[in-house]
Amino acid sequence: MPRRDYQDQLDALRQDICDLGDDVADRLAVTLACYEREDTTAASAVRDGDGEINQRYLDLESDCIDLVALQQPVAGDLRLVTASFKILTDIERVGDIATNLAAYAEDAPFGYAELNLVDLGLVAHEMFERAVTAYANGDVEACREIAARDEELDAMCTEVTDRVIRGLATASGRADIERAAEDVESVLMTVRDVERVGDHAVNVAARTLYMVENDDELLF
Repeated sequence: MPRRDYQDQLDALRQDICDLGDDVADRLAVTLACYEREDTTAASAVRDGDGEINQRYLDLESDCIDLVALQQPVAGDLRLVTASFKILTDIERVGDIATNLAAYAEDAPFGYAELNLVDLGLVAHEMFERAVTAYANGDVEACREIAARDEELDAMCTEVTDRVIRGLATASGRADIERAAEDVESVLMTVRDVERVGDHAVNVAARTLYMVENDDELLF
């Protein structure tokens, strides 16, 4: 195969993965809007669209495998394909999380607005968007900044978790305790998944840094 066609395949793979990442980021934004507006109308659309994301993931995974098997890339090209394969998986996982959050939103205890769950989600969403952009542009400085931002997100998630558990501890009476426990479970699952979005953003950044500079400092 001519070199130009091979390079076009590499460029198309990267662009298609970025497009998938952008669409997943949009789905996550729609879900967060459900929490912000205390409106679950759009949540079902996010859940219904998960099958399309999964199929695109499988198609792109197949493209990665074909490039390795048929073109036998080496050096920088091999790092691009292998990093893209890993990044693709993280993007698909964020798509799954957006679906999970959409399901939680349908039964969300919106009375917990003071916990700033939307603020948590917006930080994670920004990290993920920046990670996809960093992959698109080969921006290694952004990769390191995303990894540093994850510490802030983790601290925010820990604070919210502590506040929720303290709230449960102050509940009195069987009915209040049971109701509080159900709300706490929903909030904690939301916080856990938001934190996981940040983790996947760091994974994308780590693989991008490795892809561009052969630097594994963020991989472990």
